[in-house]
Amino acid sequence: MSSYTFGIDSFGDITVDETGRPLHDAEATRALVEEGVLAEQSGLDFFGLGEHHTAEMPLSAPDLVLASVAARTSTIHLGSAVTVLSSDDPVRVFQRYATLDALSSGRAEVILGRGSSKESFPLFGYDLADYDVLFEEKLDLFAALRREEPVKWHGTVRAAFDGLPVVPRTESGSLPTWVGVGGNPASVVRTAKYGLNLMLALIGGNPARFARLSELYLAKNGFAEHPIGVHSPGHIAATDEEAVEQYWAYYRTYLLEARYERGFPPITREFYEHEIEYGSLYVGSPATVAAKITRTMKNLHASRFDLKYGMGPMPHS
Repeated sequence: MSSYTFGIDSFGDITVDETGRPLHDAEATRALVEEGVLAEQSGLDFFGLGEHHTAEMPLSAPDLVLASVAARTSTIHLGSAVTVLSSDDPVRVFQRYATLDALSSGRAEVILGRGSSKESFPLFGYDLADYDVLFEEKLDLFAALRREEPVKWHGTVRAAFDGLPVVPRTESGSLPTWVGVGGNPASVVRTAKYGLNLMLALIGGNPARFARLSELYLAKNGFAEHPIGVHSPGHIAATDEEAVEQYWAYYRTYLLEARYERGFPPITREFYEHEIEYGSLYVGSPATVAAKITRTMKNLHASRFDLKYGMGPMPHS
């Protein structure tokens, strides 16, 4: 990999075919494998899949899909985008991605997050009132597991460890681990404390406003070697005009649905175009998007950019 790395992420949205028919969950899952293979063929460094548990995004086991991609690729790095650690078990997360690391000959990564969507909490029997403590304690345990030594750990959200080993071990001795952060300085400080990589999840607003978070992270790390990454949505087409028109219908549909669930403001064409020009939508021709990525990476001291491609039912093709 070069000093700058570029990847793409998907949330496993149910897409449609050329007739507008929604794909079956199984068809959409198989399409993700093809997209991962194409990502390597296109020369990208990373392919990520984000965990979701809804009818629109039924990607509940991304590590299994990534294992299928691993079997058909040889160089691209593979990982979550993100794994909702709060409603999962840190031991099982580590074991699954250490296994993916073995199957891919050392190409696995994991991005851990609290989860901006809350569907997994009731699904697995967790109380949203414990949102903060679940993530804090489970991240603490995961950081201990990464040392790949017998673990001693005590907390309140699961049974304690008293020198238990956890397998499999990775061949490199350390599973590359990122923490996805949406804007909380305390999360940045916590990420730095554990020596984990920082992934800034920018889904709206001017990217430059997150510079304070990257600078805080670098200061807490003593300007060490831990990288900063940026994750943002976007769409690339031959021309700016084509990209803007292609993306608008799906962006509008997706946010209209999400508005009622997550309290987003009304979506207008003016808002959309403002986000493309000044915010965190990377929509346009290859040259336009590349220039915007360059500005963002410089402003945020980042060395990695992951584009969340597709939006809602945008066709797989």
